[in-house]
Amino acid sequence: MRNFGLTALGLSIALTFAATSAMAAGDAEKGEKVFKKCKVCHTVEKGGANKTGPNLFGIVGRKSATVDGYHYSKAMEGMNIVWDDEKLDIYLTKPRAYVKGTKMSFPGLKKESQRQDLIAYLNTLH
Repeated sequence: MRNFGLTALGLSIALTFAATSAMAAGDAEKGEKVFKKCKVCHTVEKGGANKTGPNLFGIVGRKSATVDGYHYSKAMEGMNIVWDDEKLDIYLTKPRAYVKGTKMSFPGLKKESQRQDLIAYLNTLH
């Protein structure tokens, strides 16, 4: 019986985190509007050109610093991560704090809702 209690507790905690995560999900339509701040430096069309920053089509689930034809900073090349919602949220909060030495001059998005909306939009680009 004791193991059942621990299993139930673990399941309860997991469901709480899943529910919290689901509630934190952004709105992709709003995120497309937030992306207007990014358009100066990035494109999002499949096979789109790189600008000052790399094309972001397929960014979610992609390994960092891997867009063909884009010259990344040494700092970004050294990250060796796969971009997921959590890492994008941290990066978009304050890019230069997450990747010290990044070329990205954008200061970040302070509002969590804007970051979540933008990430929801980036998730649609595949």
